[in-house]
Amino acid sequence: MKQSRAMALLFLFCLSTSSLAQVPSERLRNADKEPEHWLTYSGGYESHRFTSLKQITKDNVGRLKAAWIYQISGRGQFQTTPIVVDGVMYITEPPTRVTALDVRTGRRIWSWERMEARQSKTLGFGQTNRGVAILDDTIFVGTLDCYVVALDAKSGAVRWQTKIADNNTGHSITAAPLAVDGKVIVGISGGEAGIRGFLDAYDAKSGRQLWRCWTIPGPGEPGHETWGGDSWKTGAGPTWLTGSYDPALKLLYWGTGNPGPDWNGDVRPGDNLYTCSLLAIDPETGKIRWHFQFTPHDTHDWDANQIPVLIDLEVKGRPRKVVAMANRNAFYYLLDRETGEFLLGTPYAKQTWAKGLDDKGRPIVLPNTEPSEEGSLVWPSLQGATNWFSPSYSPLTKLFYVSVREMGAWYFKAEVEYQPGAFFTGGGERALAGDEAYGAIRALDAATGKMKWEFRLQSPPWAGVLSTAGGLVFGGSREGNFYALDATTGKPLWDFQTGGEIVANPISYLVDGRQFIAVPAGHSLYVFGLL
Repeated sequence: MKQSRAMALLFLFCLSTSSLAQVPSERLRNADKEPEHWLTYSGGYESHRFTSLKQITKDNVGRLKAAWIYQISGRGQFQTTPIVVDGVMYITEPPTRVTALDVRTGRRIWSWERMEARQSKTLGFGQTNRGVAILDDTIFVGTLDCYVVALDAKSGAVRWQTKIADNNTGHSITAAPLAVDGKVIVGISGGEAGIRGFLDAYDAKSGRQLWRCWTIPGPGEPGHETWGGDSWKTGAGPTWLTGSYDPALKLLYWGTGNPGPDWNGDVRPGDNLYTCSLLAIDPETGKIRWHFQFTPHDTHDWDANQIPVLIDLEVKGRPRKVVAMANRNAFYYLLDRETGEFLLGTPYAKQTWAKGLDDKGRPIVLPNTEPSEEGSLVWPSLQGATNWFSPSYSPLTKLFYVSVREMGAWYFKAEVEYQPGAFFTGGGERALAGDEAYGAIRALDAATGKMKWEFRLQSPPWAGVLSTAGGLVFGGSREGNFYALDATTGKPLWDFQTGGEIVANPISYLVDGRQFIAVPAGHSLYVFGLL
């Protein structure tokens, strides 16, 4: 394996501060029992983004101070979610660099970068990377130029790298992988390039592809009839955000993105499965067990790539294993995660495109809401009522916390012809910005979707939230404010101006008996503690 294809900077003098990470599958399955660590992109397979650490509380959060700050050097938006294990924090820096940091000081232990990724083609998204996965003693990352790479957790040395697609045709990887039972699950970006989306699994030891699940069914496959003519070949359906996993049911839950072209649905008649859907996938075979399509024949770019949150709760008087999702289309959904049965759907933000949902969860679309040559005004905007940034669920309050964007847009339709590696959108959008737009953190009753409280933000946010056993919800704003709210009431309790736009998700961890909160902001990683 040629090291010229990558750069590894080893800072051996720091290795004495860290031990060799060993994170077998059993630890990942029981991540909630190790709140001192942050072992997966969403904190655990169920994707609650909740920490049972409670050293930082409503009473003392006002004493939070910056413990250390790490400044990155790469260009692009800093959107990583750190992984923390056994004294080491693993982050990604844009465009495709993995760095290991000492969690006590922020001192860099090692750094690896795939230099070729700097020249990668990105259509419809910036040069960014949202994080890594860990399994045993190996770190896994996807690159903008479509490689999955395995790195030694101790040194950053490359163990294997596997090319999964062609970046020249608009494919790319921006999501953090998910490690499940000896496999590395990786999604693909490129919905604005007319790709045919897929989800892949690779052997964690060798990098060998184990299966590929196409999100756009080909001839003879179930769902192919929902595509007119050959439109399936450029149907998109990217899988560009990390999914969730239920070890008991042995099911992966992964959201899919928009159909291609985005705004001109005339060239792709039908519901366009499995775009804008949630897929329940057998991790052993890659076969789809069930699916639920939130927005059939989407023409507004309302990806369903939001985080699926797995919750056990009582719905309409009956205990249920559910998957909850605050969708980009402005509806909050509950589905039975064993069967995919639609249980509940209700708006959580302003929407003007649907009268409601029928008994099966299918939207009842209002007339004159499709994109047009002269423009059609619809809420939400293409960026959605929420987007890729993560929600949080607290098992203590039974509330689902979500960052909400209140913004409408004019949607336009245009003629389009597919060209490999070029934008394939069929129109455009002009958002209602300025005084017409605002943001909020909203707390929803997880079982009903009813809003319990709202914390208004000056502008639509681009950052996720973290809830804690200390009764707090942490979030960030595009103006650079990192803040803590009362998890029960939404009352603001603490605020820190970072000086940089926050477009990432906060996490929490414990080291030397002290709880810390970490969040990327601007081009720096901030770590806060009670000092």
